[in-house]
Amino acid sequence: MITNSSRHRAFRTAVAITAAVATVAGLGLASSASAATSVPFSSAVPTWAKKANLAGTASKTTIVEGQLYLALRDRAGAKALAAAVSDPRSPSYRQYVTPQQWIDSYAPTQTVFDAKVKALKAKKLTITGSPKSRQYIVFRGSVTAINKAFNTTLATYRVDGEKLLAPSTTPTLSATEASGIAGLSLDQGRLRTRPSSVNRTGAAGTETGAGIAPTETLSSLRETLATPKAVTVTTPCSSYIGQRYVKFPKTYGKTGVATANCGYSPKQIRRAYGTGSADGAGQTVAIIDAYASPTIKTDVASYAKKTGEAAFTSGQYTDYSAPKASFSDKTACGLPSGWQGEQTLDVLAVHALAPKANIAYAGGFNCAGGLDLALSKVLDRGLATIVSNSYGTVGEPTGAGSTAYINGEVNLQLQAAGQGIGLYFSSGDDGDEKANLTYTAPDFPASSPWVTAVGGTSIGLSKTGSRIFSVGWGNRLNAVSKKNGTLYYKKKLPGTLFAGGAGGGPSRIASFTQPSYQASSVPSSVAHGQRTSPDVAGLADPFTGFLIGYRSITNERTLSTGAFEMSVSGGTSLAAPLVAAQMAIIQQLTGVQIGFANPTLYSVAKTTPAAFRDIAPRGRATTLAYSSWNATYAITLDKDTSLVTRKGYDAVTGLGELNVASAAAFAATAAAR
Repeated sequence: MITNSSRHRAFRTAVAITAAVATVAGLGLASSASAATSVPFSSAVPTWAKKANLAGTASKTTIVEGQLYLALRDRAGAKALAAAVSDPRSPSYRQYVTPQQWIDSYAPTQTVFDAKVKALKAKKLTITGSPKSRQYIVFRGSVTAINKAFNTTLATYRVDGEKLLAPSTTPTLSATEASGIAGLSLDQGRLRTRPSSVNRTGAAGTETGAGIAPTETLSSLRETLATPKAVTVTTPCSSYIGQRYVKFPKTYGKTGVATANCGYSPKQIRRAYGTGSADGAGQTVAIIDAYASPTIKTDVASYAKKTGEAAFTSGQYTDYSAPKASFSDKTACGLPSGWQGEQTLDVLAVHALAPKANIAYAGGFNCAGGLDLALSKVLDRGLATIVSNSYGTVGEPTGAGSTAYINGEVNLQLQAAGQGIGLYFSSGDDGDEKANLTYTAPDFPASSPWVTAVGGTSIGLSKTGSRIFSVGWGNRLNAVSKKNGTLYYKKKLPGTLFAGGAGGGPSRIASFTQPSYQASSVPSSVAHGQRTSPDVAGLADPFTGFLIGYRSITNERTLSTGAFEMSVSGGTSLAAPLVAAQMAIIQQLTGVQIGFANPTLYSVAKTTPAAFRDIAPRGRATTLAYSSWNATYAITLDKDTSLVTRKGYDAVTGLGELNVASAAAFAATAAAR
């Protein structure tokens, strides 16, 4: 067998010769005729930048972030490598390359990179960041400067109630300028990237909080939920399902309904997933978010004290975030306070399930190019083998933005796969997204064929920690009303209000056709020939949620904070770090670096079905009671949008939940070689 190092030495030599020829042809010997030719970058225009959405001109002084994506020296080779090292059937399975080997073989050359940086600066644009891999350059400039630099006109468009800037004409560059450039991103669509978390605030043990809703839709949901005829029934939360019941109108034949939980503790989470004595020791999980909580270490220590858990040991948590002074686009990105809860949830979830795993946190300076730079830092420096990403856009292709951006993200994903780094993305919290988009679609980046998309479940735990139920995450709420002293439902159960559910479904991006690893596992009636998400699932339902605690940011400029408070959180933002922690435990138990997990996951599902807990319909309605916004609701679980759970693969939970007790199955193929 050819060794990993010798195989890549030979390959790098061939790539270097090819790249050198291409560089001379593309930069040094361009004729005057080709230099004068304009090269269009139609992939820079997002799908929503159309006449029907036009809202007016753009202020010339507005500062806009852009991203220039450089062409990989051998994208086909990078893709082939990513596939080969991830496929259990390949002779190169798990023969990963180092970050430097990947950069030496596939990244744009330093010569090309330097030329593009120089050209951007000459156009009066400010460079705000670039990765060691030289794959892209993040820059900023005024509307006037960007219009002139790329021969376009930025305009204002209405997108889902927001006003965003994007090119109204196709950007162009001369042939010389365009050489080596794979794409441009000049729109503000990426600033819509948000955490995939749903919070249920309020002190543990009570139900006096503000309620449940994604942060960006909180006010609209409050208006919807504030039913005038609704009543409040005291519904004290439960430490486990069945601890407390309340009297309701007849609900699926019963008048006693169990109350929602107070937030599962780390100990309950470990019992739910059967991790036993495994603790993630020797593994590192990276977490990517925007910005950085100023109190995360002290918050973890306070949380550990309140829950009887272990705080971080020295060196267990490392912060690789962008400096506070560089934070930008705060309002557009949902503010540092809007991401603080996400970071806290991610960190606490990983630490709860894998308490001895190291955590590398990388926060971006914003929710656009800053996130890319944060991820690149992990990839280029090999800081972790598992990366949890609990954020995404609002459905594709609208939310995914320009084709250039999508292709640029896939390049990063190919790098991760080639290096044996698994990327785990939350699948989203709005089901099929039809309410937001008027059509059904999954969220990106979870919809990419090169990442592991994590869907959601609702888990009911007994007093002893055993599972009473495991169903897909999708909640329908029905308000309890009262007339002549009698409780009743104005609407038929389960009610019409959708209060959150796992995202998923077939991709609408043309290039995301069904990958071979899904071909015999995902029903054609679900996939329709496309990459379908999610792949696996974890606890996400905030009504069977996870207890977290932190000191909330009270000043967005100084990042000063208030008192430490506990709350309940959920969403696929919880599921993603839980699955990442499970993978850390699987790697600990097997001594195998899983890498891009999907080909292995689907292969194991065929050979060892017990490695997954299949999440199928329960057969009878599962309900919980919850009070908020001066009203009380019956919550019917496993009621996502058009997405439904079923035996085997489904677009709510994928293959199901991982069973770490069957960890050996994930190493079997490698052990047999």
